[in-house]
Amino acid sequence: MIDTAEERKRSRLFLLIAGVREMGIGVFIILLIIAVSMRSPYFLTVDNFRDILMDIAILSMVAIGETLVLLTGSIDLSVAATLALSGMIVGMTISGHGGIPPAVTLLMGMGVGAVLGSINGLLVTKGRIPPIIATLGTLSIYRGLVFAISGGAWVDAHEMPKSFVYLSKNTALGIPNLVLIAIVVAVIFYYFLNHTRTGREVYAVGSNPEAARVAGLRVGRILFLVYLLSGILAGMAGVLWISRYASAQSDTAAGFELQAIAAAVVGGVSTLGGSGTIPGVLLGSLLLGIIINALNLIRISPFWKLAVQGLIILLAVVSDALMSRRLQRAQSLEKAS
Repeated sequence: MIDTAEERKRSRLFLLIAGVREMGIGVFIILLIIAVSMRSPYFLTVDNFRDILMDIAILSMVAIGETLVLLTGSIDLSVAATLALSGMIVGMTISGHGGIPPAVTLLMGMGVGAVLGSINGLLVTKGRIPPIIATLGTLSIYRGLVFAISGGAWVDAHEMPKSFVYLSKNTALGIPNLVLIAIVVAVIFYYFLNHTRTGREVYAVGSNPEAARVAGLRVGRILFLVYLLSGILAGMAGVLWISRYASAQSDTAAGFELQAIAAAVVGGVSTLGGSGTIPGVLLGSLLLGIIINALNLIRISPFWKLAVQGLIILLAVVSDALMSRRLQRAQSLEKAS
């Protein structure tokens, strides 16, 4: 009896800790900043942190789109290819028509992303193709289309209007537009997931698809919606990417899908679906951005950066699986009491 009581106490403590997972990520980020600052004097500077925020702004937008898909228990491996294709189409368009307003280019990128995301959604919902297979296939198709429409050529800075290049680089109240756009996106989707019926349905579908169907939820519609939104965010990110780097390349954002998935999973989004928050994704993006920036400052080989990125994903997935099992046990004990 004493052992059971003690176990229930530990379970309640675990439930409390699980409810504030973001706090643990925040503490780790602070410790990492201190450790890297001791190694490199250039890390803890205003300019460097501005660069980190600029880098993770695009990452966080793509990771939020990926999070919506992961919350349903699915996955989207085509986000980086969608980003690249949307960016290339917009880049080639503005190179020939320089008078297009920057805001319109954002809408163009979102439109292209919506089409590409819809294709993923239809393959998964109507075609009944497993998400990992469907999006792996579209990843290759979209990447191939980037080369096909560009002929392997790049759209360089001199072919882009200055107003477009400054879309991401201008500032408001001292904050870069790119960071402000990422904040707006995060606020919108935080509200969507936490304060709308559809947002709650996304969590319900990921927690238990069969129960969601029995409850009358249109699971196929929710799945299509999250792929559509993921595509829209990736398309917008593609426009901001080529604006920031003033270049649309045939290999833009190669491997970026891994960073997006890593940011989401490290931020506490369960790969099994039904669990995760937007603040957690932002912290996961920040953590990943700090790690990549730190590896650059201390001049670690690019090959090691890929290895570290893969290790982060593995550790996050393993810890998520262990925590999910422990959480289920803790919840069972809590209900039994």
